[in-house]
Amino acid sequence: MSKPKKDQSFAGLTNKFAKNIYATPKGKLRLAVLERDLAPWFQQQRQLRVLDIGAGLGQFSENFARHGHRVTHTDIAADMVAAAQQQHHAKGLAAHYEYHTAALQELPAVLGKQQYDVVLCHAVLEWLAEPQQALAVLKQFVATNGLLSLMFYNRDAKIMANMVFGNFDYVAAELKVKKRVRMSPQQPIAPADMQAWLTQQGLTVTAKTGVRCFHDYLRKPADAIEHFDQLVELEMRYNQTEPFAALGRYQHWQIQHGN
Repeated sequence: MSKPKKDQSFAGLTNKFAKNIYATPKGKLRLAVLERDLAPWFQQQRQLRVLDIGAGLGQFSENFARHGHRVTHTDIAADMVAAAQQQHHAKGLAAHYEYHTAALQELPAVLGKQQYDVVLCHAVLEWLAEPQQALAVLKQFVATNGLLSLMFYNRDAKIMANMVFGNFDYVAAELKVKKRVRMSPQQPIAPADMQAWLTQQGLTVTAKTGVRCFHDYLRKPADAIEHFDQLVELEMRYNQTEPFAALGRYQHWQIQHGN
């Protein structure tokens, strides 16, 4: 009998998270793509209410804080929230934030019926035991004419990358392994499934971007460092165009309530 699935967090891994994710070309590329995609929002003149769920160290939401918007930063890991607060204070941004330590499913109890102009949920759902159920929670926090910025780990791209590198047995086993790697998402989501879940919630996808459409298929990983600026330029050029967008290891979808 298989063990029940559990949500995962990065509690106790703050330093490793910062080093392995955002200090690498893949992390820098992720931030660059999100900044390009969401610039029309954080550059707005009116003050926005922003909710960042599973915010980690809060690097991306700093774009909103620097432009004077109000950000509610939440994460399940207390040490991650503390580290984010410390970093924001050091950058002179902490006054634009409020912080909560809570799982996504706990947020209705923590935040009540508050709604936000922008809800950020980046690289969170693939760590949950029941990602589909989280969408109803996310929806309730999005204000009328607001935005849900959703980034999730793409199962289709993971299959493609593993076949490119010859991992036949892993793909044949439907990406299941006996020993889990804690920093690697274990429940990638097929975009077709995500689209169906969003439709069930009455949510409309208004824009799609692939994140790391080329990076994860490089034969020589060192090229991502040596040719980083050129890699970013090419990713930006093609990551909203098919078939390249669908190959992004992550998908960044901008979502609003359906009519």
